[in-house]
Amino acid sequence: MRIRSSLTVEAAHGTFGSRRWMDLLAAIGTEASIAAAARSVGLTYKAAWDAVDAMNNLADAPLVERVVGGKGGGGTRLTPDGERLVATWREVETQNARFVELLNERIAHAGRELDIIGRFAMLTSARNHLAGRIVRIAAGAVNDEVELELTGGGRIVAIVTHESTQHMGLAVGTQAIALVKASSVIVGTDLEGVRLSTRNQLPGTVVRIARGAVNTEVVIEVEGGNAIAAIVTNASAERLQLVEGVPATALFKASSVILAVSP
Repeated sequence: MRIRSSLTVEAAHGTFGSRRWMDLLAAIGTEASIAAAARSVGLTYKAAWDAVDAMNNLADAPLVERVVGGKGGGGTRLTPDGERLVATWREVETQNARFVELLNERIAHAGRELDIIGRFAMLTSARNHLAGRIVRIAAGAVNDEVELELTGGGRIVAIVTHESTQHMGLAVGTQAIALVKASSVIVGTDLEGVRLSTRNQLPGTVVRIARGAVNTEVVIEVEGGNAIAAIVTNASAERLQLVEGVPATALFKASSVILAVSP
């Protein structure tokens, strides 16, 4: 994993510059033509003028001006303020690139911590994100069974297609994230001696209850401190007498587990 950085420019009236806008300004300075500058940065003619108008409105002084007449019949050019802004941007961009490269060299040994930061950046609709290491893969003709040892202990199993295993580069020893929707988690109590077909059965303790108009969110802390959220009906929560501190088991099918890996 590497750290990356992007720059923006702010004026007194707020943020008005991204790299693309600054590239547009630089291209105007080189091309002296809004049409040519727009083509060079991948903008339409209208989008380029809209960007220029926005920057001129937000900057402390105009950055681009129209030139009327002359041999070429007119055109556009940067004002002195625009030229200074582009020059400053390029210098800041260069220094920022040097800093980021130095930072990546310094934290090259901190791979584990960066992996954790990368997990935080992942946005999904699944309520439960469980990190772990792949400890077993049982290959099949169509589907594979992947077993994940969770951070802190405990194991869960996921069923994925053989094609997904290959495409994602899943292998024993690699890190992965298991995603499970709260609506896919079944809550069980008093299961001693009960046989269930559900592959994943994680015993723990109810640590939080949030009741709604129809459903209740139940959070169960399992081995290693992992928390698993489930959504059950209010009637089920009352029938199971779910309150904080009572033992409970989070159950979910292997087919309900989605695996994710860092690129």
